[in-house]
Amino acid sequence: MKLAGTDRTRSTGLARLLKMRETGLIAIILVLFVAMSFASPYFLTWVNIRAMVMAFAVEGIVVVGMTVLLISGGIDLSVGSVTALAMVIAGLLFLNGVDPWLASAIAIAACTGIGALMGFFVTRIGLHHFIVSLAVMVIARGLCLLGTGGRPLGLYTLPESFKFIGQGSIGPIPVVILIFVVVVVVFDFLLRRSTPFRRVFYTGSNEKAAAYSGIRTKKVIFLTTTLCSALSGVAGVIYMARFGSAQPTFGTGMELNVIAAAVIGGASLKGGSGTILGAILGAVLLSVVSSSLALLNVSVYWQDIIRGSILLAAVTVDHYLNKKRG
Repeated sequence: MKLAGTDRTRSTGLARLLKMRETGLIAIILVLFVAMSFASPYFLTWVNIRAMVMAFAVEGIVVVGMTVLLISGGIDLSVGSVTALAMVIAGLLFLNGVDPWLASAIAIAACTGIGALMGFFVTRIGLHHFIVSLAVMVIARGLCLLGTGGRPLGLYTLPESFKFIGQGSIGPIPVVILIFVVVVVVFDFLLRRSTPFRRVFYTGSNEKAAAYSGIRTKKVIFLTTTLCSALSGVAGVIYMARFGSAQPTFGTGMELNVIAAAVIGGASLKGGSGTILGAILGAVLLSVVSSSLALLNVSVYWQDIIRGSILLAAVTVDHYLNKKRG
């Protein structure tokens, strides 16, 4: 009897594992790895693997913020523009004699302020996240172009100690990847174990019910909106250190990749569900697909079509699952 109970527990655990969105994503990624190892001799090389990881590592920090925001029921279309604005603010301050670390702190604070402003318009004025973030996306991009005259800022004199966060390595592991892993682990733990962050799920699932149960839902939405912009600012500073420049047009289309990664990983556009691990696996999948298409010499235009199709498929699956739950 005891053995039968143990077997039943194991089978139940296996069934749960197989139903997890993350398990399916890992399986798809592994299949792509195996297929591409035969399709291209360059795919499994250290140079290509490192390039893939570096490609999504910094953007993955923004994915974390977007995932938390989506779970709370919001969305942010301005992340690409805010990331570029962080680069421009920090770059301009540095060129005017400000220490790069202080300049970066000011840039991140400015991006946090932008998120707080968006949160104000959503929670106090009553506007929708989509409209507010769309307006901020245009404004932030305009500020980038205004501040630079539309030209990249060459930051050739950045000190090595600062560039280390974007270009350096500790042993064989780039610092960028270590920062990314720390951000992912911290926020994944908070979403799973922290009571304040569990309120994000309750707010996104049913804001009115959460409010009736005593949760300050407007505060939750305000903080998640602010967090998303703050992490975009952090990403912008790391990009600046990595490239040694500030590009006013950087991050165009980033919102598509970030939202796609989060939704592919299980974050619902209706709020209330999602995991950091799933979103990061979504980012990994998109990075593997992009790398595979490039190695197979697929046209850049087709790559955009394929990425858009993957997003459409993910949203369709999300809609179907929400409908099934309802």
